[in-house]
Amino acid sequence: MTSDDATSGADTVSIGDERAAVDVISQSILGLWEVVNNLTRLRPTNREVYRVTIFGSARIGPGNWVYDAVRDMSRDLAGMGAAIVTGGGPGLMQAANEGAAMAGPEALKRSTGIRVDLPFEQNVNPFVGHSITHRTFFSRLHHFVLVSDAFVVVPGGIGSLLELSMIWQLLQVRKLYDTPLIVVGKMWEELVAWSRKHMLIPGFELASPDDLKIPTCVGSAEETMAILRPHHAGWVQKHK
Repeated sequence: MTSDDATSGADTVSIGDERAAVDVISQSILGLWEVVNNLTRLRPTNREVYRVTIFGSARIGPGNWVYDAVRDMSRDLAGMGAAIVTGGGPGLMQAANEGAAMAGPEALKRSTGIRVDLPFEQNVNPFVGHSITHRTFFSRLHHFVLVSDAFVVVPGGIGSLLELSMIWQLLQVRKLYDTPLIVVGKMWEELVAWSRKHMLIPGFELASPDDLKIPTCVGSAEETMAILRPHHAGWVQKHK
């Protein structure tokens, strides 16, 4: 028997058969996704700390009043025992991590940056205590979902809009429960108002009224804290 005879058979596919080879690759990739889907069903029984993810612009630097407001809000969140999670970059992400660092060395250790590997992406900001880098946006976004107990979206661009939209839909389809989604600022309030205007047209409904109630629109860090303090207290009681 030759080596060619040993490897031939009905269950083998020649690389030269392009269509059949593509089918094998496609089926293999789908099988890998099924493995990933199963693994992501796993959740830790108990979390050690309440985590708040803050999404926001990479373009708003120190000296801007929004930067200061995000930093101070993050400091207050870390001061009550929450861990701060961001995208790990500059701008308002840095403001959030800086606020955590201001709350003390233990809060700094819990200050996390979940980044994505991009050729033009800036280095991790200096206030991140623990950095994780993903190769794809998909895995990065899913990581935020797995580790967060609340989401706060401050002013941001297209990336922040993507992050907001993903969390919004996961709450809509009940893949996330009891997870506040707080949007801070007029720009997000106007986005939600736009959604109501165009998605709830009588006779041409594109969403349900309850879907448009999922994001909680606030105008300040103080209003954000007023929502998160009792939610954090309930989380602590539940996880004792």
